[in-house]
Amino acid sequence: MSVQEVLQAALVEALAGIEVTRMFDAPPVRAARPYALVEEAWLTDWGTKDMAGREGRFAVTLFDAGERPVRLRALAGAAEAAIEAMPRGLGQGWAVASLVLLRSRISREGDGRWQSVSEFRVRMLRSEL
Repeated sequence: MSVQEVLQAALVEALAGIEVTRMFDAPPVRAARPYALVEEAWLTDWGTKDMAGREGRFAVTLFDAGERPVRLRALAGAAEAAIEAMPRGLGQGWAVASLVLLRSRISREGDGRWQSVSEFRVRMLRSEL
């Protein structure tokens, strides 16, 4: 399993408790709101002499409908808390060294449609098996 797959699976598992209709790993053609989108992380090398490592940037986007983004604010807070509480051991020897929320924003998409984007930086190291 690649480090991308390991990270993606950990993120989806961490977000399993938030109350959305469905979680996607690519923009859906159709979906009932509220739903979540966890796209692939951008990963770069962050290794040491004796350990493989990756630094990644990823975003969790939540989509909702309504006159005001009241429910979306609560969902975004729950998603950020769930990501920050994610277990440090990811599997396949990969472990989170640091995880930081970089920024978040709620914005209007159109008439009665809202989105929340929370961007994170993760640094991971892989111990030898």
